Amino acid sequence: MLDFKKIFRKKKSLFREYAEAIIIALLLALFIRAFVVQAFKIPSGSMIPTLLIGDHILVSKFIYGLRNPFTGTVLIPVREPARLDVVVFKFPLNPSQDFIKRVIALPGDTVAIINKEVFVNGARLENDPGVHDNDHVIPAENSPRDNFGPVTVPAGSLFVMGDNRDNSHDSRFWGFVDFKDLKGKAFVLYWSWDKEDFNVRWQRFGKVIH
Repeated sequence: MLDFKKIFRKKKSLFREYAEAIIIALLLALFIRAFVVQAFKIPSGSMIPTLLIGDHILVSKFIYGLRNPFTGTVLIPVREPARLDVVVFKFPLNPSQDFIKRVIALPGDTVAIINKEVFVNGARLENDPGVHDNDHVIPAENSPRDNFGPVTVPAGSLFVMGDNRDNSHDSRFWGFVDFKDLKGKAFVLYWSWDKEDFNVRWQRFGKVIH
């Protein structure tokens, strides 16, 4: 004779094991996303040629310190952002939106742009990866794109720019990025899809982001 109580207990125990495994997996995934690494997709061309539209990247969440995921406050410091780091952050004018740009100037630095050339503390920015797609120079009174500053970066803030200098909405237009709004440093590209040509960019897989 079948022991239905015993069968029910076994099924209940099996269901509980699966439920616990799923809950643990979800908690682990949330922890990793909040404190370790997070995936992002590049939606615009502001970082061309470093990052292309359709690139999928991984961002280190802990490199600038273990943070409170709700306030951005650093709980355990690791290292400070460095000049030329590629960083993801909450857009200052709309915190619900994530932006990715390159760090150009650090707290206390003075930054200026003269006829498209970037100067930090009076010297031309070394190893600047920025590119321009036209030679036309816009006067400062018309736009900050090609002639800007000088301005001094406040404490706890960063001045950031896109590598596609003629087509980037960045600190030249809306100001500084607060440290608390940093989400992390981009470090590797794991997938790239060219939707215009309906093509996978296989050669970009595993590319380290500099």
